[in-house]
Amino acid sequence: MPNIVTRTEELVKPICMAANVDIVDVEYVKDGPNFFLRVYVDTSEGITIDQCAEISEKLSEQLDQHDFIAEEYILEVSSPGAERPLKNKEQIMKAMDSYVFVKTYQAIENQKEFEGFLRNFEDDILTLEILLKTRKKEVKIPYDKVAKIRLAIKF
Repeated sequence: MPNIVTRTEELVKPICMAANVDIVDVEYVKDGPNFFLRVYVDTSEGITIDQCAEISEKLSEQLDQHDFIAEEYILEVSSPGAERPLKNKEQIMKAMDSYVFVKTYQAIENQKEFEGFLRNFEDDILTLEILLKTRKKEVKIPYDKVAKIRLAIKF
């Protein structure tokens, strides 16, 4: 049996396609005593509360119809926020020239965490432009060494 996240993605995909909205992430988590089914959606122009409400309503109907989640849960459909995770190569490509935070599985140049501008993503290598004190430097990070990558806010 496919898991809850996969089944939810299958149900929400046609809803989002019809609404011209991208699925950023789906997660099913226990937070305190409650289970949450969270669906993060967005568009290139940003997502509105009305769009989230419409997707939530249609997805809720589908979830009730298919009824594959045993425990009680709270459905949340929202924007991924300013520091959204980049979950796949396509999302990384769309984030070109954005300021990002990257955490790696193993040290690269004696570091496991980087913040900088994503300048290139070619042949499964991310190129970040980082700032070392006052000097700009390029760091090459193999995609298979990336534990986490997300958009970041530059202060």
